[in-house]
Amino acid sequence: MRRLPALLGLAALVTATLAPTPASAAVPVDTRVSAATTVGTHNAYERGTYTYLAQALDARPGLIELDVWPDVIARQWRVSHSNPLGNDNNCVAATSAAQLYTGIRNRNLEHCLDDIRLWLAAHPGAGPLILKLELKTGFSGRTGQGPAQLDAVLAARLGAAVFRPAELLAGHASLDAAARADAWPTRGQLAGRVIVELIPGTVEEDNPTDTLRTDVEYARYLAGLSAAGTLPRAQAFPAVHNAQTGDPRIRYAETALRPWFVLFDGDATAYVSGGIDTAWYDTNHYLLVMTDAQDVPPAVGADPDAAAARVAELARAHASVASADWSTLPGVVDDVLPRG
Repeated sequence: MRRLPALLGLAALVTATLAPTPASAAVPVDTRVSAATTVGTHNAYERGTYTYLAQALDARPGLIELDVWPDVIARQWRVSHSNPLGNDNNCVAATSAAQLYTGIRNRNLEHCLDDIRLWLAAHPGAGPLILKLELKTGFSGRTGQGPAQLDAVLAARLGAAVFRPAELLAGHASLDAAARADAWPTRGQLAGRVIVELIPGTVEEDNPTDTLRTDVEYARYLAGLSAAGTLPRAQAFPAVHNAQTGDPRIRYAETALRPWFVLFDGDATAYVSGGIDTAWYDTNHYLLVMTDAQDVPPAVGADPDAAAARVAELARAHASVASADWSTLPGVVDDVLPRG
């Protein structure tokens, strides 16, 4: 009988040794953000996905997405999938972490940002988090809802939690030069912080009369701030939207804008099946968001093992984020893998 504790201890040791290592354990905190692959949650603000936005953050994703509309009548920033004049989301008007899981939802962008700031303050070891903002119809300068006004909201509500373009620049000639020098901080250095990504919206991209889209408008804004010596005001990184072979920044006729883009975002299937050299993004330490990861053939449903395998596949394909509709798979959403 005296040998039983020893045998039990040995069994526990063997079990611990054979137990699978959590995916995130393979990526130390001193790994640069550019060298890791995380999982994103598509449209995390929808009430059918999570009751409250804080629950999306509880799953520890590497990215969440909010769809934002400049309400040109009320001149407010709305968060909704399809309503340009009202809110349809799971954000609440919380003033403390204790209020994140209660109260009336369907709030403006400001309250969604408050929810993120309060949650991060209550979980200082979490993150970094990419906050992807899809500006559904783009900016609206005529109603005072341009890049400067969005930046003001981000700065007021997220404060020091935002990792700004000026912090990446840090003495380099351009954001492109900083990225290629791998000047990105480590995951540990960015714990509790947010990288804001801006992409053109689906309505904007389908509007033939829109000749100034979000990516170009914000890049011009960055260039203007830099020329004025006020780049620290900028809160976000514009993304080159949609997959393309070669360097997709060649689409910008204004060549001076190209070095302001170090974040790229497009369909996962196009990246891995479209003859695109995704290693180029990794080699240059650009951040690459691959969307609709679940739809890469063969499509992945609610099978956690298949979803985890898909994340690993896209990590090997040099994704920084594999974004998908996997909110029901919390064991996958929090995965962090080595990139490449």
